[in-house]
Amino acid sequence: MIELTDIQKSVQGTFRDFVEKHVRPEAARIDEEKKFPHELFRMAGDLGFFGMRYPENAGGSGLDIVSYTLAVVELAKGSLSLAAVCTMQSLMATYFLYRFGDDEIRTKYFSEALKGHKIGAICMTEPNAGSDLNGIRTMVNVIDDDYILNGQKTWITSAPVADFFTVLARTDNHEHLSIFFVPAKTAGVLVGRNIEKMGVRGSVTSEVAFNDVRLPKNYLLGEIGEGTKCLREILTEIRIMTAALAIGVAEAAFEEALDYAKTREQFGKPIGKFQAIQLKFADMAVQLDTARNYVFYAASLCDKNLPRQKEAMIAKLYASEISNTICDEASRVLASYGYATDYNIERYLRDARFTLIGGGTSEILKINIAKELGL
Repeated sequence: MIELTDIQKSVQGTFRDFVEKHVRPEAARIDEEKKFPHELFRMAGDLGFFGMRYPENAGGSGLDIVSYTLAVVELAKGSLSLAAVCTMQSLMATYFLYRFGDDEIRTKYFSEALKGHKIGAICMTEPNAGSDLNGIRTMVNVIDDDYILNGQKTWITSAPVADFFTVLARTDNHEHLSIFFVPAKTAGVLVGRNIEKMGVRGSVTSEVAFNDVRLPKNYLLGEIGEGTKCLREILTEIRIMTAALAIGVAEAAFEEALDYAKTREQFGKPIGKFQAIQLKFADMAVQLDTARNYVFYAASLCDKNLPRQKEAMIAKLYASEISNTICDEASRVLASYGYATDYNIERYLRDARFTLIGGGTSEILKINIAKELGL
């Protein structure tokens, strides 16, 4: 792993303490109740998490991507539900407001979102458009100098509690996508059914419909037709962030299984003394260390402004796959208890599946990595 600076160590320690004192005791409840963790979300805002990667003159703390990644890992070790909604807020939900929002949007929404006082969501996925952004059919037309938005989005993280949305949509006479800012209370915005999920249950997710939603001209974020281009600006960070989420939940599963193996006795000795169990932990340790080192290497490339598109894809692909492998192997160490809600392992196993989806599926990433190799 890269050598951490004193500031980076301090960030890691701050969020580690926060997780131990406040998040871990609530993690099971968040999962069981399937409700957005409002109090912990606001506490993360008080710690400055949502503004870590934004400059000080925009209300953030101007920290580097390695520091941000360290914080994400720690949050994910405590609760992937909390980590998922916090990272959504700190990156995809607020980035386009920062880049393109006018004084009204920045003051009323962006600044408040950095404090955790307002919640944002990004609307990309549609019933027939997931990895294929070309399949997006949500449309914006110009009428009387305003934009009129119509369409259906799904799998929208934090939608039931959101104060605002950033929406990818097509514009008439334009092939490409544009990005629009939409306050949640705007007439014609309808938050639909909640989507029940296997894991990350505290990250509430739902459908959102836009029916003749009238938007003023200043609610266009960026230029017409440049939505995909703007999305690519943060795609690398999205993938590194998702990899960090995967590392966090894998570390949590590994540590819980290791503690169990040291104390659970069978045939007169701790099960960790049996070679079959030791081989499992050796494999898990190799996978976890390799993934961790590569994820932080990719994050460091961002901070140095070096090419990192391929590295971010590799980091996300490998971290998400080994996270699921480690959570599965950790569950096997606990045997029947790994299947019971008495331990956190079964939650980690369910939650880890989430990391296979965000930032691109493994299949899409493999295809894109091959393209980066010139194939």
